[in-house]
Amino acid sequence: MIWFVDSLHAKSRTRKKAVWGPKRTVAALALVALAMAPNARAEGRHVRRLPHATPGVPGANVRNYKVDGELTRRAQRGSAIHTSKVIIELVPGATLPPEFKKYARGGRLDVINGQALELPDVAIKRLAAHPNIFRVHEDRPIKTHNYRTAVTVGARTVQSVYGLTGAGIGIAVIDSGVTAWHDDLTNRSSKTYPYGNQRVAKFVDFVNGGVLPYDDNGHGTHVAGIILGNGYDSLGEKAGIAPGASLVSLKVLDQNGQGTISNILAALTWITQNYKTYNIRVVNMSVGAPIAESYWTDPLTLAVKKVTDLGITVVAAAGNLGKNADGHPQWGGITAPGNAPWVLTVGASSTMGTLTRSDDTMASYSSAGPTFLDYGAKPDLVAPGTGTISLAVPGSTFYATKSTSLVAGALGLGYKPYLALSGTSMAAPVVSGTVALMLQANPTLTPNLIKAILQYTAQPYRGYSALQQGAGFLNTLGAVRLAQFYAANKAGAPMPIERVWSRQIIWGNHRLAGGYLNPLGNAWATNIVWGTALTGGATGQNIVWGTTCGDPTCGSVMWGPRDVTGQNIVWSTNVVWGTAVDSLENVVWGTEALDENIVWGTDCGGADCENVVWGTEDTDDNIVWGTADSDDNILWGTSLDENIVWGTSADDDVTWGSSDESDSTVFSDDATDPLPSLDLEFGDTVPLIADPSIVSGTTSTVGSL
Repeated sequence: MIWFVDSLHAKSRTRKKAVWGPKRTVAALALVALAMAPNARAEGRHVRRLPHATPGVPGANVRNYKVDGELTRRAQRGSAIHTSKVIIELVPGATLPPEFKKYARGGRLDVINGQALELPDVAIKRLAAHPNIFRVHEDRPIKTHNYRTAVTVGARTVQSVYGLTGAGIGIAVIDSGVTAWHDDLTNRSSKTYPYGNQRVAKFVDFVNGGVLPYDDNGHGTHVAGIILGNGYDSLGEKAGIAPGASLVSLKVLDQNGQGTISNILAALTWITQNYKTYNIRVVNMSVGAPIAESYWTDPLTLAVKKVTDLGITVVAAAGNLGKNADGHPQWGGITAPGNAPWVLTVGASSTMGTLTRSDDTMASYSSAGPTFLDYGAKPDLVAPGTGTISLAVPGSTFYATKSTSLVAGALGLGYKPYLALSGTSMAAPVVSGTVALMLQANPTLTPNLIKAILQYTAQPYRGYSALQQGAGFLNTLGAVRLAQFYAANKAGAPMPIERVWSRQIIWGNHRLAGGYLNPLGNAWATNIVWGTALTGGATGQNIVWGTTCGDPTCGSVMWGPRDVTGQNIVWSTNVVWGTAVDSLENVVWGTEALDENIVWGTDCGGADCENVVWGTEDTDDNIVWGTADSDDNILWGTSLDENIVWGTSADDDVTWGSSDESDSTVFSDDATDPLPSLDLEFGDTVPLIADPSIVSGTTSTVGSL
C-alpha cells in the first residue's frame, strides 16, 4: 500500500497519474513504504528503513574494494595447496607483474583491461598489494539457464508479409558452440561461409581451442536454431525467428554446460575486436552467473557494457529461479549479467501449446526481480520459453540425456533432428531473433531504443507484476512495425499502434505512460544508462523519451513535422523527469489503475529520491521484503551480506537451480492447427498467412535472399 506522508504525517490514498516526467506539486511529499513481514500480521504494520539504490547511477551497495569478499576469505585462510581462479583488473597503462605471469590463463581480457589467473590462495594478498593491480575478482562459474513460437509472437507474419528475415545481421551466441552440420543451418543465399554450407560466419572455441565448429553439449545449437534455423528438416515448420541472419558462435561452455566468467570475458573481448568484420549487432547470452556484487563493479556486467557502448544489443536470460526448492514462488532470482540496466533481460512465458496469445501464461520457473544488491526492476519483458522445439545435436550430452524430448522431422532422416527444451535460455533467443528483424528494418536503432520499442509494444497480462513479466509479453510483429515506422520517419503518417501494446516503458524502476517514443530523444544514445534521470548520471540534461499524447491512452498518434525533426520531444509543461528539485515532488510513477503500479514505495531523503521497493497496491503484498503470505520468499534473504542460494564457502559447489517444469515438456504437434486471427491477436488487419505450407515456401524463398 502507498501512503503519502506530509510534515504532519497525515495519511492519504491519493495517487499520482503516470506521465512522461514529473508533475510539479504545491508541497513536496515524502513517501515511506509500510511493509508486512511474513510474521507481522498480528503485529500490525511498521515502518522500516530500507536499503537504497538509484537507477542509472552507483548506489550504496557499490563497494570500493581491492579484493572481493570470496577471495578475501580465501586469502585469510592462506592455503598453499588450494588454488583459486581469479580475474584481475589492471590500473590504466599497467601490465601483469612478471612474478604472476606463470599463473596466467589464456590471453588478455582487454574488454576490462584484465587477465585471468589461477594461483595458490596464499598468493592472493601479494597479488592484491601490487600497485599494478586495480581489483581482484573470483572467476565465478557459469552455466546454461518453432513454428508455434514464431506464430505466437508474430514473427511468421513479419517474415511472410514484410519479407524480413534478419538477413545481413550478425548474431553472436555465447554458449556451448554449434554443431558442425545441421540441415536447418544451410545457406541458400549468395553469401559464402567458411565452414561449408552452414550459416556460421565464425566459430571461436574458448574452452578447448578447437578451430572447427562443434557442440559437445547441445545447448548452444538449440539456442542458435531458435534464432536463425530455417526449418529445412521440418519443411519450414520449425524455422527460427530470423532465418536469414548469420551466426557467430563463441564457445564458452564445456560438454557439461559449465564454464567460468573469464571464458565469457574472453568472448566479449573478441566481439569488441571483431564486431565490424562480422556486422555483429546482437549478442545472445543464454548463460549466467550468480550475482556476487553490484553491476557497477562486476567484471562480467562491466564487460557487457563495453559491448553495448559500441551499439550492440546484448540479450540475456533472466534465470530459472522463479521457485525455490519447495516449489514456492520466490523473488530476486535475476542472474548476471541480466541484472545490469544496459542488458536486455528476458524472462520466460508459455504458449500452452497453442498458436493463440490469449492463453499464454508466465512460466513458473522464470526468475523474478528485483535484482540483488542494486534493487533494479527486471526482467525487461518475457518471451515463449516452455517446450521450445529447436535443433538437436546427435552425439552431444543433451542428445544422450534428454532422449525423451527428441522430436522427429518431416524428411525421414533416420534420426530425430529436433529437441524440446524449457527455460529462459530458450526465451532469450526469441528476443535476439526479434532484434535482428528490427535491425534489418531499421539499422539505426540503438540498444536503448530497441529495448524501449520492445517494451512499448509488449502486451501486459493481468495477474503478473512488472517484476515477473517486465513490460509484458513479446510482440515481434508490433516491435518490427514500429521500428520500420521510425525508419520511414514520414510526417502525416499514423503510428502503427496495436491495441494490445502496453504503450509504456519501465525506465529504471519507473513505469512511464501517457506518451509516445521519439527516436531522437536523448534517452536512446549509447552513452546513456537505462534508468538514469540525467544525461550525465548525476549531472547533465534531463532525460527525454518522446512526446505526451493528446489522447491519454495513446490509442491514435499522427506523426507530425516536429516529430520528424525531434523538436517535439520536450513539451511546455516541464514533464521531463529528472532535476534534483523536481525529484522531491514526484516520487511515485505508475498508472492510474491501482493494481498496476510498479513503484510501491519510495524513501525520499532530500534531493535524491531513491526507490527501495516495488510491487502492487495490494496491502498484503510487498514483494521485495516479505509479505503476509508465508509462501513468498526472497531468494537472497534479508541481509545484504547473506546470499542464501549461492553460498559463500570456497569449498561449496555453486549450482544452478532448475525449472520445476521439466525440460521434457513437449506439446502436441501443431502443424495442422488453424492459424489465429491477427486482428484478434494483435489488434490490426495485417494479411493472414494461409497455412503452414505457405509459411514453408515463404521461409525458403526469403532464406535465399
